[in-house]
Amino acid sequence: MNEQIKNAQEKMEKCIKSLEHELSTVRAGRANPAVLDKVLVDYYGTPTPVQQMAAVSVSEARNLIIQPWDISQLKAIEKAILTSDIGITPTNDGKVLRLAFPQPTEDRRKELVKQIKKYGEEAKVTLRNVRRDALEKFKTMKKNNEITEDDMKGYEKDIQKLTDKFCDDVDAVIANKEKEIMSI
Repeated sequence: MNEQIKNAQEKMEKCIKSLEHELSTVRAGRANPAVLDKVLVDYYGTPTPVQQMAAVSVSEARNLIIQPWDISQLKAIEKAILTSDIGITPTNDGKVLRLAFPQPTEDRRKELVKQIKKYGEEAKVTLRNVRRDALEKFKTMKKNNEITEDDMKGYEKDIQKLTDKFCDDVDAVIANKEKEIMSI
């Protein structure tokens, strides 16, 4: 397999992994520590992720416990969660913060499905950009007489097959997440 095709395949695999990570941060009604990935706490003037300041654990299916290593930072973590976009108000008992994930309403589930479909479209755009970049490299190689016209046509077919495969993978990942959200 051509070096350019391998390179494109690696970039497409990274795109799928990135999409899966992004979908893990979508709050789907179950307690998932990944929802805190984007929450940054002002820790002595430095924006710091919650996971670097506290132990985050799932106590029950819908409850998340945040136990700071430095108790004096409990209020700062609580403030950061309140100002974030996760939409959950933490309960502070003086030692730990508890996040109770409510059952999402039908409207909220539909909103989440729209959000994940948007992530899927963004991933497909990224895949198409990788394809375009690879095709540009093939055209440059053809122009410099490094490959023949037949080679170029073969590479174009290979890169299109690869793109189609990864687009199908995106659709499958999105469908699974949509099914998970709608079955809550």
